[in-house]
Amino acid sequence: MLKALRWWADLLDSRYRIPGTNIRFGIDPLLSLVPGVGDLASPIFALVLITHALQLHVPRVVVARMAINALVDAIVGTVPIAGTVGDIFWRANVANLALLEQHARPGETPSRGDYAVVFTIAGVFGLLLLIPVIVGVWLGAIVIRLIWQGITA
Repeated sequence: MLKALRWWADLLDSRYRIPGTNIRFGIDPLLSLVPGVGDLASPIFALVLITHALQLHVPRVVVARMAINALVDAIVGTVPIAGTVGDIFWRANVANLALLEQHARPGETPSRGDYAVVFTIAGVFGLLLLIPVIVGVWLGAIVIRLIWQGITA
C-alpha cells in the first residue's frame, strides 16, 4: 500500500522538473486549473493518507499535523492563480507521506517538532477565532455606553 501511496504523492506533487531548475511539480497544479475537479484531487488523496495513518496507528499528533498540511494545501489551492503557484511549492502530499512513513514504524514516537507545529497552528486558529469575540465585546461596550449616555442625558 505504501508503494502505491508513494507513486500517487510523487505524481501529484513532484514527478516533473522545470528544465534548468531544481523546481519540481506534479499534476496537482495542472489539475487545479480545471474548475471544480482540480481542487478535489489533492484533498481526496490527503484523506486517503490520513485514513491509512489512522489504520497504522500513527500517533494522533502526527495525524493532526498531516491534517494541518492538507488544510493549508486546500486553503492555498482555493486562491486563483496564486493557488496554482502555491501548489508547486507547498507539497503537502509528499510531506504527509514522509510523516506517514516515518511514524508508521512500531515504537516510533512523535518529535517535539510535531507537537510544536500542531500547537502553534492551534494557537493561531484560536487567536483568529478570538478576534471576532474581542471585536464583538468592544462594539457591545460602545453600544452600551451610547445607550447609557442617551438614558442619562
